[in-house]
Amino acid sequence: MPRFKPTHKGLKLLPVDFDRQVLPGSFEHALCYLVDHEFDLSGFRARYKNDDEGASAYDPAVLIKIILLAYSRGIVASRKIEAACRENVVFIAVSGDSQPNFTTLAAFVSDMGDLAAKLFAQVLAVCDRQGLIGREMFAIDGVKLPSNASKAKSGTRKDFQRQAEKMEQAARKMLERHRDADAAPQAERDEAREARSLERLQKEAKQVRDWLNDHPEDRKGAKGSVRLSNRTDNESAKMATAKGVIQGYTGVAVVDEKHQIIVEAQAHGTGSEQELLLPVIEATRPYRTTGTVITADAGYHSEANLKQLSEQQVDAYIPDNGYRKRDERYQGQEAHKAKPDPLHDKRPKDAKQALFKSQDFQFDPEHKTCVCPAGKTLYGNGSNCVFNGYLAVKFQGAQQDCVPCALRHQCLRTPDKTKTRQVAFFLGRAPGHEKHTDRMKLRIDSDLGKQMITRRFATVEPVFGNLRGNKGLDRFTLRGRSKVDGQWKLYSLIHNIEKLVHHGYGV
Repeated sequence: MPRFKPTHKGLKLLPVDFDRQVLPGSFEHALCYLVDHEFDLSGFRARYKNDDEGASAYDPAVLIKIILLAYSRGIVASRKIEAACRENVVFIAVSGDSQPNFTTLAAFVSDMGDLAAKLFAQVLAVCDRQGLIGREMFAIDGVKLPSNASKAKSGTRKDFQRQAEKMEQAARKMLERHRDADAAPQAERDEAREARSLERLQKEAKQVRDWLNDHPEDRKGAKGSVRLSNRTDNESAKMATAKGVIQGYTGVAVVDEKHQIIVEAQAHGTGSEQELLLPVIEATRPYRTTGTVITADAGYHSEANLKQLSEQQVDAYIPDNGYRKRDERYQGQEAHKAKPDPLHDKRPKDAKQALFKSQDFQFDPEHKTCVCPAGKTLYGNGSNCVFNGYLAVKFQGAQQDCVPCALRHQCLRTPDKTKTRQVAFFLGRAPGHEKHTDRMKLRIDSDLGKQMITRRFATVEPVFGNLRGNKGLDRFTLRGRSKVDGQWKLYSLIHNIEKLVHHGYGV
């Protein structure tokens, strides 16, 4: 029978050289080199006031190494990070055998604030120095993630006032029942439970009233509209995603095409991507050149944004929501979207009779003639009309043709009231009414525009795949835009450090 050498599992005492655990070419090696030789941590150290008295503190360089190493491995919970510092050899080596408590780690991340932006900028400067930023094309995209906020506690001030009134009314009714309660032992036990419920209602009502006093006005949107507030994190927003409605933030990233370096990262408490475009483009100004092209998806498209970009002479390709319908590469896509749910009701249904549309009329733009589905020629009653800035040609049927027509019920909404059918064909924007949206459509529909859409997708989507898939970023764990923005920048700079590692930095 063959014999094999024994293997050991579990606890064993071994001599460990910490320096040899951090291997050159690894993420942790580049991280330690950056923190020890590149980072300016004076802003972190200035917060400590224990020179003459007080207990010694953990070096912020050590805490930064621990946090970034943990985030790079998908570890976000401070208790798990604390455990890794005790049990994982790489964490022990990187931290110099420091074992900070989870409260210390959580407080350090929560209080980082604007200092996270400085760390991000320092890593970005190293990437630029290493020649990893091409400045040829910047791709912009965002991801909506839930945060540490309760979706159930969202609403307007009127909503919260109604909630407080209902709770106060329920508390008053409980007090009345207490006064009329029987003195039996069973009644006393019921009263004890009601007393606890009463205390809970009064406490919640007071919390709502205190919040209303601290926030005398509703949140306002970009155009002055009322935006839902949230009593757990008033800077977060309720937003719709493909997986349902969440309470959270939108993380926006601007990615350079050359090596997929994130040149700007911001988190905002809004689900409207349109209002986020200009701030992130402005933030990339130090890294843009006159030849830098900006690309973004259809969520950032708006007439106001395109006008601002045109005035700032920013070369951009931002498609509208209908560009896929005009692109032959996406033909047949609607058939897949129209597929019914496998669990839908398969019983036959009565088909509704649809009215004729303008596409059912035969329009000859050269001779300016129109023939209806019944084969009758309509007469023109307007050859140079303008509707909402669009040039149109109008036609109307003759009464002698429309009144006795057998297709009236398919042609007119109210055939008993309307005698003849009118139809208009749009010929594009009228002279002097062109918009920036129309000019952008021409750019997007060109061969170069189609290439830019493909290049944008190939540039920015792998970055979000890395952050969400490899790093496990499925939610923000902090409250408040400043803190969430800092956490988003930490994940972004981790992505940039990995790019440095792949290109031999610090070896």
